[in-house]
Amino acid sequence: MSTKSTGPNSDNLKKIIGQAQQSQADREAGYREKSLKMYPWVCGRCAREFTRANLSELTVHHRDHNHDNNPPDGSNWELLCLYCHDNEHSRYVDTAEYSQTVAGGDKLEAATSQPFANLKDLLKGK
Repeated sequence: MSTKSTGPNSDNLKKIIGQAQQSQADREAGYREKSLKMYPWVCGRCAREFTRANLSELTVHHRDHNHDNNPPDGSNWELLCLYCHDNEHSRYVDTAEYSQTVAGGDKLEAATSQPFANLKDLLKGK
């Protein structure tokens, strides 16, 4: 008996596999997949580490809050856990809505972070 499949079911299976492969290629071309390949799977705020099991809880935050600004070097992205990402957007909305000012009349800027700015010094043990 032959194990080779032909006919409508075989064509349907090939179509489904082709669609799945195309979907995977589309996802990998997206900024989330690119950022996950570029950066360590660590929240840039709370330093929580992620594995494949909980990677869905790690989000890509756009530092300038513009989701269309996706430079290929990833300079507008930072990886944040769900909680820190929500907090970052809440702080940004609060600042924009309430136009908070500090002593001297300076307007508060949106919260920003450079979580790996002193990573080299930390790794050297300074």
